[in-house]
Amino acid sequence: MSTSWRQRWQEGRIGFHLDQPHPALVHYWPTLEVESGTKVLVPLCGKSLDMRWLAEAGHPVLGIELAPEAIEQFLAQRSIGVSRYAQAGFEISRQGSVELWCGDFFHLHIQQAAEVGAFYDRASLIALPPATRERYAFHLAQLVPPGAKGLLVSITHQDDEAGPPYSVPGDEIAQLFTPNFRVTLLEKGSPDERGRTESVWSLKRRGPPL
Repeated sequence: MSTSWRQRWQEGRIGFHLDQPHPALVHYWPTLEVESGTKVLVPLCGKSLDMRWLAEAGHPVLGIELAPEAIEQFLAQRSIGVSRYAQAGFEISRQGSVELWCGDFFHLHIQQAAEVGAFYDRASLIALPPATRERYAFHLAQLVPPGAKGLLVSITHQDDEAGPPYSVPGDEIAQLFTPNFRVTLLEKGSPDERGRTESVWSLKRRGPPL
């Protein structure tokens, strides 16, 4: 995946990028009642403006992204100072309350995500081929503590094999996440002009209270 993902960014084939925060984030995040100051993990974050929205809502953000091009484009959106450092296989850029870690999400260790208390996935799961999605769901569960809440946006479309974005139906969402999360469907949209239907889910990490 890494080579093809980098190539998409280098060639500007990023039709998944939105020029404003995702409406589902704006509408549903407040309903999760995530405490202000809770750090939010955003896997495969790209240059998403959703991270700006989360930061402005009072959340430190930890974004993980494989393509350095995406990170540099995100940082260039604002004329704010950037601090840079390295840690255990990641090149890290911090701008305001947003930390962007350039590297492989699957190499992120639980100690590195120790401060994370919530998560947001708009384009992570649907960017992964079927064989990798189970690994992703398990790794996410390892990184977030019991009680952590998150928002997941998924897509279904007619060609199950085509992607990214890949079509991930509701029964697969349930199969992937219910072993470790309480999963609730918040909204199922209408198909767009390309026949893609978005669904919005809330997830809460199972486990004994901290």
